[in-house]
Order: sequence, then C-alpha cells, then structure tokens
Amino acid sequence: MTPISVPHSRVPLYLSLLVAFHTLIIISSNYLVQLPIDLFGFHSTWGAFSFPFIFLATDLTVRLIGKTQARSVIARTMVPALIASYVVSVLFHEGRFNGLDALGEFNAVVFRIAFASFVAYVLGQLMDVHVFDRVRRSTVQWWVAPAASSVFGQALDTAAFFSVAFWRSSNPFMAANWVEIAVVDYVIKLLVSLLLFVPLYGIALNAIVRFLLRSHAFDSNATPGT
Repeated sequence: MTPISVPHSRVPLYLSLLVAFHTLIIISSNYLVQLPIDLFGFHSTWGAFSFPFIFLATDLTVRLIGKTQARSVIARTMVPALIASYVVSVLFHEGRFNGLDALGEFNAVVFRIAFASFVAYVLGQLMDVHVFDRVRRSTVQWWVAPAASSVFGQALDTAAFFSVAFWRSSNPFMAANWVEIAVVDYVIKLLVSLLLFVPLYGIALNAIVRFLLRSHAFDSNATPGT
C-alpha cells in the first residue's frame, strides 16, 4: 500500500474523534456483555460482536499516525470510558432501564465490570499497538499486522476482562461459566476480526489513503506558486 500519513495539522481532530469512538464502543460493549446468548450450545455475550471495532480503529491509528499517538488515544480514553461505562451500565443493568435513582446507590457488580473493562482495554490495546507496530515494520503484506495484533491483543483483553469481572462473582451464572464464556467470546471476536475486520481494515485504509492523496493534491494545486 502507498506509504502515507495523516497531515500533522489534522492529527488533533482525528485523535479527538478516535477518543470519542473508543469511549462509545467501550460503553456499548459493557452494556452488551450483560446480555448472554447461546451460540451452537456455548455461552457467550453480545459484547463479543462490538468490541473488535476498537482494534480496527487502533490499527488504523498506528498505521496512519503512529504508535505514540495511538497510545495517547488509549490514555485519553481510559478514565472517561470507566466513568461513562459505570453510569450507563447502572442505568441499564441487566438490559433494562432502572431509572436515574439507580445512580444514587453504588453498584459493586457493575463497577467491577466497568473496572474490568478499564484493565482489559489498557492491556489489550497496548498489546495491540505493540504487536501491530512491530509486525508491520517487518512484513510487506498489509494483512499480517492487523491479523497478528488481533490474535494477541484480543487474547489479553478477553483474559483480563473476564477474570477481573467474573472470577468468584456474586452472579452465580457468570461465576460458574466465565471461563467457558471467555473462551467462546475470544473465538467469536477472533473470527469476527479475521473474517470481517481485517478485510475492513484494508478497505478503510485504501479509502483513507485515496482521500489523503486527493486532499494533498488539492492543497498543492491551491497553493500560490506551486
């Protein structure tokens, strides 16, 4: 693919959009992880289908802006996402709206899930950034880096989240089944990432590169004396 990066003047805008996107996906996933589903006889949650979006966004960030800026997105997302996740999860605990009065009482179960998401997000995303940046520098095949970062990043993310959130949980179902759910969740996220998000990464990167090239050509033509 054509080597190109985001113009320096646009980096702050893109970083702000990425922080907002990461926060939105974390909030959505924390809500969806409370909704269990059965897939071919295995226990999982709807959160397995939403969280891979973050890895797609992170990989594009590393590719276009760099790993330092990607880590900046992670640092700026952590605390707002933790707070927002707790608030939304309390309001919609177990998939139903509980009213604003629910915020008046501390919910230890929901906070544990939100904190687990915080830990998993930080560890998983830092692993994703490290693996993606290392692999993309050592191979010319565009798909190898996002595939490798998905395998390792999502493994660490899933293990951290489910162990922190549900090991010896007060929820009997999750306490008894969290290991099975974590394994199924990882397999689903990995399949979704490799079959959908890695190709989507390639499509999105090509589209962004074409847009940046057109913008660069337009800016050059519009500059007097060029």
